Amino acid sequence: MEAPKVVENFYVFNVKNMWSYFKGQHFSFWMICFYLFFEFVRPQALFPVIDFLPWAQLFLIGALAGSFSDPSVRNVKSAANIYIVLFSILISVSVFTAYNTVVSKKYFMDFFSWVIIYFLVTRIVNTKERFYIFLLIFLFAAGKIAIGTAKSWAFRGFSFTSWGLMGPKGFFQNSGELTILMVMLFPMAFYLYQHFKAKAALWERLILIAFWVCPILTVLGASSRGSQLALAIVMAIMFRKSIFRIKSLIGVTVLVIGLVYLLPEEQKERFRSTGNDKTSQQRLLYWENGWEMMRNHPLDGVGFFNFIPYYERHYSGDMLYDRAELPHNIFIQVGTDAGFPALTLFIFIILYSIYVPIKIYRRQGAETYERAVAVSLGYGVLGFLIAGQFVTVSYYPFIWMHLSFIVCLNSLCENKKNKT
Repeated sequence: MEAPKVVENFYVFNVKNMWSYFKGQHFSFWMICFYLFFEFVRPQALFPVIDFLPWAQLFLIGALAGSFSDPSVRNVKSAANIYIVLFSILISVSVFTAYNTVVSKKYFMDFFSWVIIYFLVTRIVNTKERFYIFLLIFLFAAGKIAIGTAKSWAFRGFSFTSWGLMGPKGFFQNSGELTILMVMLFPMAFYLYQHFKAKAALWERLILIAFWVCPILTVLGASSRGSQLALAIVMAIMFRKSIFRIKSLIGVTVLVIGLVYLLPEEQKERFRSTGNDKTSQQRLLYWENGWEMMRNHPLDGVGFFNFIPYYERHYSGDMLYDRAELPHNIFIQVGTDAGFPALTLFIFIILYSIYVPIKIYRRQGAETYERAVAVSLGYGVLGFLIAGQFVTVSYYPFIWMHLSFIVCLNSLCENKKNKT
């Protein structure tokens, strides 16, 4: 039986057709999909018996090796390629000119692994069918985390804890990083639900609903004020056009009242004390002194991941805790790591990741699946941008995975336009 080659045959969760297609694909696509699954779902953490090899790294190496023999692999033209290459060069310079090169070299791959992943994804995920399967792996991986953490919060009676909620070991274990993933998952699941709800089976609709409801609950249950603010702003912009319709207004009002009711009193108090509590005061000092570092080292910063050793050496009087932390701001992190040129390129990458989804959205004449994905990715990056003002996540998966999705989607839409 020939594998289905039309992406419409996969909607919404037609596992049989997707598996039939997947089996017929090249080794490189298998490997990049397994990488995404093991990086985000982390079954090796759920089942320690299989945690005896660095699975994610091995699958990444497999994808790299397979990409050389996959006849479908091709370079994708994108301004993002130029931005990320130039940004990589500046980060490399900052590693070798750092205040403490030992620290820089220790964390060298925290960023450069995403450069490799970006180019592998954009070259391998090069058909509508591959893109849909790859996107669903991300959706289900993040959705599984959302359901699990929302369930944990519900089982403890929607109560407050100082550590918030914890995700699986890895990038999303801490509440701050976990909730950014949720802020980026919410619009993706919501817009896919909106697009597919008329044609989806009941069980498919219920899964999609869970994938956008549970991220909201997780963000509320965690103790991250930045992500809660980001989610509120993203939702306000998403629903700005429909809020004045009576039916929508009633729904939004009920939702807001419900969310405020569920938000623990301790978390409300944290918002009321913002700017005055010890945590806020320390972060303000990080930002103020981080800006000074950038002005004193404008071209190459103090070195990749050198904020902590440099701060402890030169700003020990502004440490409210025993040890310094990273600056809790993506722009201060990049600027102190590698200077203003690198920060400018980082801003270009973020702006590109917001502009291109808008371009795709406007060029899609009808309510297409591509249009729904584009707008969801754009809102996801916006959520990352807002939440990133309060946490240090410049070299986490968030912006780099979404950038990969955006470049792939744009390339596929451009190819589709050229064929018509």
